[in-house]
Amino acid sequence: MPNKKIIFLTFFLTAHFISMCFAEKINFYADSMSGKTGGKNDATRLIGNAYIQTETMEIKADKITLTGENFRFITAEGKVTGTNTSSQIDFTCEKMRYDRNTKIATLEDNVHMIDSANDVTSDAQIIEYNQNTDIATMHINVKLIQKDNICNAAYAVYNKKTKMLELSGNPRITQGDDTFRAQEIQLNLDTNEITLDGRVSGNITDNSKSEKKTQEQDSSNTQAEAEKTEPPKQEEQNGSENDKSVQEKKEQ
Repeated sequence: MPNKKIIFLTFFLTAHFISMCFAEKINFYADSMSGKTGGKNDATRLIGNAYIQTETMEIKADKITLTGENFRFITAEGKVTGTNTSSQIDFTCEKMRYDRNTKIATLEDNVHMIDSANDVTSDAQIIEYNQNTDIATMHINVKLIQKDNICNAAYAVYNKKTKMLELSGNPRITQGDDTFRAQEIQLNLDTNEITLDGRVSGNITDNSKSEKKTQEQDSSNTQAEAEKTEPPKQEEQNGSENDKSVQEKKEQ
């Protein structure tokens, strides 16, 4: 227990000194802590319900490790959840690595990312998010959903600022009943404008024709029902004339 207190105190003082020098405060807590600080190659581990907060990132995980000079690298493992507070991006994954200098976060294994500001959700096996450019690069089994757009590909680049999405690797976009395929697809998430390049194919449903056919069918059905309920005027008239002629013959 005394050793843990010393390590904790050493880490706190070092983190406080770094925050003073680099104007970034680091807050943290965990069930236990091990390691030592001060050198370029030293590592500090937060184990069990680990949590760490920087000026732009909040991370929770089973285990968090801080390495590098001035705790440059943050590695989180096991049920990772986090928020990039500057970009308003929420995420979950199994493992992540964050570089405090370059502001690049690499998320791995069953990654789920939410951009609530643009109503965008993304799933992939690997997502690299650059906080400085607000660009997310996605790899393997990519699926991005935004409003009526469902986008699938092996590789994607999502620009949060411009709301542009680039897809490649058997990309496909589904908008309601419409499907678009090509070698490369660009989608403007703001205007829904799609640009297809290379081996273009797709399926488009003409809703206006479908509605017209439905209206015509309803009209014909109504007309048929009306004809069934209407009495045959000609037959009634003929019947009346025949009855009249029979009556005249009897009177004669």
